[in-house]
Amino acid sequence: MKQQPSPTLPLAARGIARYFDKFCALQATDLTLHAGEVAALVGPNGAGKSTLLNCLGGLLRPSDGQVHVAGYDLYRDERAARRRLAFVPDVPHFYTELTAWEHLRFVAMAHDVEAHLENTGRALLERLGLWTARDLFPYAYSRGMRLKLGLACALIRPFDVLLLDEPTSALDPESVTTLRELLSQRAAAGAAVLLATHDLSLTQTLCERTYTLRAGQLYGPEDDAS
Repeated sequence: MKQQPSPTLPLAARGIARYFDKFCALQATDLTLHAGEVAALVGPNGAGKSTLLNCLGGLLRPSDGQVHVAGYDLYRDERAARRRLAFVPDVPHFYTELTAWEHLRFVAMAHDVEAHLENTGRALLERLGLWTARDLFPYAYSRGMRLKLGLACALIRPFDVLLLDEPTSALDPESVTTLRELLSQRAAAGAAVLLATHDLSLTQTLCERTYTLRAGQLYGPEDDAS
């Protein structure tokens, strides 16, 4: 029987672990996000942050455990779960034959929000500083511009859960402020956000809870991660 959507628990991961041959990149992990919550995932390089996000985002199947998005099993009810989940990796990938604006149109069409694209798309690209470059191909963008385009493609569509891997790694200070405002707005509208970051100022000003990963072990805010 298929899982039915839960309006109060956008993301629930139970016992997810990931092995690469005999190497344990992620130990058995439980993690939940609530509607309107912004949480951070911190830890040193190689701790397993990207592995965890890839498992939660459906890019890497866990060796064990389950992931539910709005009540749907991510690996059994994949279509329903993915419509409620947006994921921006640290290096977004784009179609070489589509301009930035065409990427937004493609995503908007896929999620049935194309009718609002002219207004919402323009407003979003203007806030991210990409409007005048909307007709360029992403390969002509700087790394920071490509990251902002990846964010725009996520934010143009509806979602219950947003996962971000190092979303400020290539952003200038003004763009970081804009990102903070955009994420706050989506959280206020009920979305749950989880971001992996080394930007401690972002976690302090935006995030309600901070999780720490060390050697594949997840520690919650109440745990001792030292």
